[in-house]
Amino acid sequence: MSALNSGSGRCEPDPGTSLALALAALGSAADHFWSFMEDRSVRFLPQQLAPMFFSTLGQMVTGRGDPAARRAALSVVGRMYRRLGLHPYHGTVVAAAMVDTVRRFAGASWEPDLAGYWEVGCRRAHRLAERAAEVLGDGPHVTVAEVVACEAACDGVAVLTVRPARRLRYLPGQAMPVCTPRLAGQWRWLSPANAARADGTVEFHVRAVPTGVVSPVLVEQVRPGEVLWLGPALNVGLSLEQAGEADLLLAAGGTGLAPLRALVEQVAVSPVRRRVTLVVGARTLLDLYDAVALDKLQQAHGDWLTVVLAFSDDRDVEPTAQGDLLSVALHHHRPGQAFYVCGSPPLVEAARRRLPLAGVASESLHLATTFRHALDSARWMSRQRVAHAAESKVADAAAGNSGSSRSASDAT
Repeated sequence: MSALNSGSGRCEPDPGTSLALALAALGSAADHFWSFMEDRSVRFLPQQLAPMFFSTLGQMVTGRGDPAARRAALSVVGRMYRRLGLHPYHGTVVAAAMVDTVRRFAGASWEPDLAGYWEVGCRRAHRLAERAAEVLGDGPHVTVAEVVACEAACDGVAVLTVRPARRLRYLPGQAMPVCTPRLAGQWRWLSPANAARADGTVEFHVRAVPTGVVSPVLVEQVRPGEVLWLGPALNVGLSLEQAGEADLLLAAGGTGLAPLRALVEQVAVSPVRRRVTLVVGARTLLDLYDAVALDKLQQAHGDWLTVVLAFSDDRDVEPTAQGDLLSVALHHHRPGQAFYVCGSPPLVEAARRRLPLAGVASESLHLATTFRHALDSARWMSRQRVAHAAESKVADAAAGNSGSSRSASDAT
């Protein structure tokens, strides 16, 4: 199928159709892609990672997904570029392998002009991955995880518990790209809802966005026993280290509760003693999906943790619990607190505008990255550079003290 180019009046080939046909036979297509490179003595890619690499690269070339999804895919390919030891000269054979694979599986939908599109697109994606690898630096590799539990927490929200093939390295408040092979190469950012557990399991909270592609599948179709692909955990503005030793005010809207609940668990095992107020917002009582876990946290840590509920559209709850999330959170704000906000993009944007006007110091305000605007993405990239530089300094200091060349990230 071809798309009409309004500027030239001619039909442009549609790469999405050819990719969709290749992804419909993902196992075979990924094997062909991998074999093409192996036959040419290009052996950077482990065969078990070929489906992830092939599908993600293909989605990057076609430009599918919103800005957040594209940043997630770029993070995955960038980290693979770094960890698998890719070099710029690999771009030629990767592009050739992609063209040959898509052509083979596209069948009658293949058009000659598509070869040039895919080759140029792969080279561009390869350059982007190289730049992302430089920014992201060393760190956790991509991995796979088995879904061990799926719980329908409330209407439209699922709690997925996964067991990674190897223990995940992440900090509470970070987010990682997550993909189901049902929608190969289409990634969504999710934050672990727990600090590290002894059994290595990780909990994700997912809301099915009506206009979304990935989230409805994760909520409604994924079942225990299936596999999810996990990208590297990265900073999205909610790191506890940013707060120093200050008390915390955490405002969570919807499934934005996940990373903030993980922060509470981190505080619980931290030697730094601080008070934490967790304000959880929902539209109605029926939309509050994690009440049992919140009650357990309050019972276990009531000496320093206060959990506050805020319902924006429920007149049946007590008056003190009625109100929008930001208004209720501001009521509990005290000077010196580090103020964290996580939730839907509109909530985060409202907090960005409203909270400084209400007297919250900019240096105390920590908002989750939404990727909705170029500036937001630029802030995110800057955080990765700062984090990578900090890790490098720690690694250099450790090497100087111990004589070891092992990096800080390898040691964790």
